[in-house]
Amino acid sequence: MKIYKTDKAIVIEHDGQCYLSGQTDWDKYINRDGLFAQILEELQTLTAVGDSGWVYSQKIVAPIGSQEVWAAGVTYLRSKTARMEESKDSGGATFYDKVYEAERPEIFFKATAHRVVGTNDHVRIRKDSSWDVPEPELTLLISSSGKIQGYTVGNDMSSRSIEGENPLYLPQAKTYERAAGLGPCILVTDKPIKSDALIAMTIERDSTLMFEGAVGIDQMKRTHEELVGYLFRECSFPVGCFLMTGTSVVPDNSFTLQRHDVVRITIEEIGTLINYVE
Repeated sequence: MKIYKTDKAIVIEHDGQCYLSGQTDWDKYINRDGLFAQILEELQTLTAVGDSGWVYSQKIVAPIGSQEVWAAGVTYLRSKTARMEESKDSGGATFYDKVYEAERPEIFFKATAHRVVGTNDHVRIRKDSSWDVPEPELTLLISSSGKIQGYTVGNDMSSRSIEGENPLYLPQAKTYERAAGLGPCILVTDKPIKSDALIAMTIERDSTLMFEGAVGIDQMKRTHEELVGYLFRECSFPVGCFLMTGTSVVPDNSFTLQRHDVVRITIEEIGTLINYVE
């Protein structure tokens, strides 16, 4: 099943039908262990308001309340290679090689909720960056107890020129206004997302396809549970959190985003997150 946050209500999509939840507190709604079973029970009391396409007649917003968004880096071989390429002139390339092989993963803070946008909304590129890319990532919804409750599509906007200048500039390369996209919904299941689910991304400019790529999440070096375990070692999240799990779909070094580009990120079973660049 899928849950959507709209500007007016929480919408549940299940078995081809949409339902309006009677709950209004998004933080409490998604921060529950056994979320799939609890929503399934709730559905027994609800009446469908339309078929599965009905929700797209509503204004869908990012599926986040007061949660923080964190991210894991260098979890795919292609990501390691790209980071080494962008940092070779600064002498920082070796750090990415080491973290890819290390026991401890790279995990960093990405965004507070007010810096996150939903589908059909605008992400930004920094004015002081000359090389910018979107990073399509499977994103985990994790409850306050540290259990994975669902999955969404993430767009981890990155300023590669800034990160490449010095690895210590990572927070500036990753965290700024409208630097993260989430949506269009949260996939809530009673079992993990299939291991070979495909992440695909296209970038269009003036209706011309500038980039396309895809990879299965089975190419990840680390498990989702491993990443969650490190995130929760010394951090608590009273209303849960989101964790982007890294990318392997990386445009060539010659490519950089421009204003008005259209980024479409699709993950099997979840849907498509559409962001416009400003």
